[in-house]
Amino acid sequence: MNDYKIKISFPSGKQIETAPGVTAAQYTNELGVPKNELYAVKMNNEVCSLNRAIIVDTDLVPVTSKSPEGAIVYRHTLCFVMEAAQHNIAPDKQLIIGHSISYGYYYTFKDGTKITSDFIKSLKAEMDRLIKENLPIDTHFVSYQKAIEICEKFGLEETKKQLTYTCLPRIQMNLMGDFSDIHISPLLISTGMLNQFELMEYGEGFLLRFPRSHTPEKLPEFEDIPVLQKTFEKYKKWGKQLGVVSVASLNELVNKRKANDFINITETFQEKCISEIADQIQRKGQVRLVLIAGPSSSGKTTTSKKLALELQAIGYTPKVISLDSYYVGRDRNPKDENGNYDYECLEALDVELINQNLVDLLAGKTVELPRYDFTSGERYYKGDYMTLEPNDILVMEGIHGLNDKLTPLVKNEFKFKLYLSALTQLSLNEHNLISTSDNRLIRRIVRDSNFRGKPAATTISMWASVQKGERLHIFPFQNNADAILNTALDYELSVLKVYAEPLLRCIRPDQVEYAEACRLLRFLNNFPPIPAAQVPDRSIIREFIGGSAFKY
Repeated sequence: MNDYKIKISFPSGKQIETAPGVTAAQYTNELGVPKNELYAVKMNNEVCSLNRAIIVDTDLVPVTSKSPEGAIVYRHTLCFVMEAAQHNIAPDKQLIIGHSISYGYYYTFKDGTKITSDFIKSLKAEMDRLIKENLPIDTHFVSYQKAIEICEKFGLEETKKQLTYTCLPRIQMNLMGDFSDIHISPLLISTGMLNQFELMEYGEGFLLRFPRSHTPEKLPEFEDIPVLQKTFEKYKKWGKQLGVVSVASLNELVNKRKANDFINITETFQEKCISEIADQIQRKGQVRLVLIAGPSSSGKTTTSKKLALELQAIGYTPKVISLDSYYVGRDRNPKDENGNYDYECLEALDVELINQNLVDLLAGKTVELPRYDFTSGERYYKGDYMTLEPNDILVMEGIHGLNDKLTPLVKNEFKFKLYLSALTQLSLNEHNLISTSDNRLIRRIVRDSNFRGKPAATTISMWASVQKGERLHIFPFQNNADAILNTALDYELSVLKVYAEPLLRCIRPDQVEYAEACRLLRFLNNFPPIPAAQVPDRSIIREFIGGSAFKY
């Protein structure tokens, strides 16, 4: 008789001993949160569905509706139910996930036909039915062959192709009724908690919209970003022309030893896009100041250098002004709610001095530019003088570049605003997208390790604060951009994987960042490794892995 016991510890400090194989769903009363707010649990800091079997000594922590992890669980479950609903009403069709916009995922039909309002209404009605019935969602493992059969049954061609490259002996599937699919995130254990969502007609398809993590009880107002949608469609069309629309396609290229060709094509296409932006600046006529903005690790530094070269090629002489030199100093720097210096708010910069320097430069005057000592927290001068000649153009990159409050004294006709986004057109498969935020986080983990000596756990621990700053100071101004450059390279995660995986594996299960490390490792497991030697020395990726032809 097997009398082996495991120990389960709860947030209250209570511990129990039990036989292995129980689930967290059996102990929801011990987790200290209302059941309608309990989305999942952390088992030894790994996010898991409530129906996941507990087989070792485990610390259980609730994952709630207002947590970032809970928001991911909710969104993936919503997608799963929507996919099941689509299969029920139109099994001959296939929905493909695109990108995220305004707290929603963009879906289109795989065959390219426009999605009608009648289809959206039918889909919404079927989703409402599935949610009202509060159907159980099971997570289970199947054999490789069984997974292939399921993919064939539901027409999941990209998922099937991806399985042939990952070749796992058992595949984790999600099951609701007779519908199955793969999601890389844990899901809710039933459909009844999906009480906030919207299907909104958009473009050639629709948006599946969902709540923010901190306000799960309501949907945010929709904020359209037409220039971002136009950029995505441009890159999606390019990917279709090349026949590379998913990670499975990338795996196929690597398997056939054609990765180097794809890398060169990808880099050339991005260079062409930067060249087109330089031409757009020239066509505007009176531009004297180029403002480059984008979220963390979007490649602002390399892009500014590449754009400067393109501007030189058409007759300009670019000169760079660093916003980092214009911090007000610690004696005047605002602090956040935790009492830490807030270097990301506009008030941390000496806006008055910035504008005075810009006005003087545009008037042909010579200006002594400041420097900033981050150690002492003070501004100083060291004889850095600048004068603008007739063909000179200023390039200034920083998070506030699209905010007109940064440069109110500079006439709009003198300014060109460029927004950067790491918006890959690849998806993992039909129903799992590649998040721009994940792409940038992995870039930053690699860069912080290579150039700042920071472990991955430190970068992850700071990421929520970084994202908060982006939501406040960058994303609201995207529509102010004259142009958007997609800085994502569709092969890059295969390169970054080689650096990021060992860094993420150093995060221990007793660290709170372990949950995010597990999620990112599951994500990266889909990508084939590509050696850094194949990356050109002027690539944006060199900003993160090193070996760039540019000096930073």
